Amino acid sequence: MALNPGAGPTGTSPEPGGIDLPDLRLFVFALFFIFGGITSLNDILIPKLKGLFTLSYFEAMLVQSAFFAAYFVVSLPAAAVVQRIGYMRTASVGLLVMMAGCLLFIPASLTGSFAPFLAALFVLAAGVTTVQVVANPLISLLGPPATAHSRLTFAQAFNSLGTTLFPWAGATLILGSIATIAPDASAADMAAHNAQETRVIWETYLGLAVALAAIAAMVWWRRNRLPHAPAVTPILAAFNLLGQLRFAMGTLGIFLYVGAEVAIGSLIVNYLMQADVLGLPEQQAGHLVAFYWGGALVGRFIGAAILRIARPGLVLAGAATMAILLLLVSGLTSSVVSGYALLAVGLANAIMFPTIFTLASEDLGTRQAEGSGIICMAIVGGAIIPPLTGLFADAAGLRASLLLPAACYLYIGMFGVWAAASRRRAGHARYA
Repeated sequence: MALNPGAGPTGTSPEPGGIDLPDLRLFVFALFFIFGGITSLNDILIPKLKGLFTLSYFEAMLVQSAFFAAYFVVSLPAAAVVQRIGYMRTASVGLLVMMAGCLLFIPASLTGSFAPFLAALFVLAAGVTTVQVVANPLISLLGPPATAHSRLTFAQAFNSLGTTLFPWAGATLILGSIATIAPDASAADMAAHNAQETRVIWETYLGLAVALAAIAAMVWWRRNRLPHAPAVTPILAAFNLLGQLRFAMGTLGIFLYVGAEVAIGSLIVNYLMQADVLGLPEQQAGHLVAFYWGGALVGRFIGAAILRIARPGLVLAGAATMAILLLLVSGLTSSVVSGYALLAVGLANAIMFPTIFTLASEDLGTRQAEGSGIICMAIVGGAIIPPLTGLFADAAGLRASLLLPAACYLYIGMFGVWAAASRRRAGHARYA
């Protein structure tokens, strides 16, 4: 269902003056930028906490587990909130929850232990989840269904802009302060060292909390720009959408895609630090994470144009094949080729999330919010695949661990081919 000027998300009658659609799109683009940037900071936080608390790869990946577990827990309740109070009000609530999560980094840092950081990340991710449940279906509704693939891909480019800029700044602020301490240091010296190292973490997230509070106030001030009529469908009825084969396959695709993308992003810093790859110090390796997410930024602008003329299912299959080949090149080579092949996977990732999302939900009509809630639950793949990849890395090494994300991309490629074929059979050859 397209959201016509002046129409609410459920097709309600317009209020006087209607809705400024370009203005509303800019608002959604800003949301993509914010939650994308904050999510990507985990890639910088992982090596920091790994060194600070002497964690294994599996333990360090619990950062992503704590963060992405929120998608499984919060997505459906967030969709229910959208049904109840509308998109704009729900977005402001999500931003405030994100602010609260950022503030929790202060007491987490004061405890000097790892678990409180995980709790803070879960709360932060609960807010991110809420904002994402709003943003994905909203941008899909702001225009004709035929161009939904392209429109969401373009919006995701702003997500990638955030994931490109935030890691660069985070590497400077969080990793740039790393200090060394002698292995035989006293307990007092170790405590002082940990306090110094965690201080830069909470100061960074405190700055984010201030910014989020200001943005939440701006969104709340504009809360009536999008008319809303509360939905009457029970939110638990959303699970019956999984009875639709296309939606169920796409939901699994999101689970595997997010898991693969997050696993690779989480390991990049440590991967590039290896002597047989680039042998970089931690901060320089952290700066290169921007190239991983920057590839997705460039690819999404390109992909938004390609998806207007090519069948999305086949474009998705091509991107997944590219990702698999790059992982194989990275794992089987060394030095610059190995390092930059892994970074280039970001370019292959570019169109995957928005294309899988729209392929899965393009026929949901007025049930877009429910479908978004279910699909966002599948983002819990980012909580499950990375720790499994970490276990693989602990047992067989970082190079061998790339096989797990490669397997995820194999399924995604198969889903793309299936989606293209099924839509052609249905008589929609252009939009498969």
